[in-house]
Amino acid sequence: MRLIQLWNSRVKKHDIVIHLGDFMFKHLASHYDYYLDQLNGHIVFVQGNHDTNNSLNTKITSLVVHLANTDIYCTHKPEDYNSSYTINLVGHVHNAWKVKKIYNSYLVNVGVDVWDYHPVDINEILKAINDYRLFWEKIEHVSKGGR
Repeated sequence: MRLIQLWNSRVKKHDIVIHLGDFMFKHLASHYDYYLDQLNGHIVFVQGNHDTNNSLNTKITSLVVHLANTDIYCTHKPEDYNSSYTINLVGHVHNAWKVKKIYNSYLVNVGVDVWDYHPVDINEILKAINDYRLFWEKIEHVSKGGR
């Protein structure tokens, strides 16, 4: 399966992966172990809205990761973001957007739909936030009469 190949092209055997929900739909739940056994890495599952009906049975609804000298909040739905954190990683919205800012928090959609169906690492996340910030700074500069 192509998604497994793309996953394993980025994730090594001993990597830790935080999966932000909706690992599989209920009709595939009986194949849970078959797919999971093919994926590299140690996976920490955060519960998505479809994960209540499959075999994952995770009780984790959010978590905080400390990476790149920053605490990063991770949850499935963007509306559950935590404004206490500058960076919030979310899923659920498929290809609706990659990065957006709400007040002082950057929300990054880590769903594979917007990352060419690959898992995304912290360096790509930080680059996407920086690109987003630079884009809006340029728009603001131009709107004030600059070039």
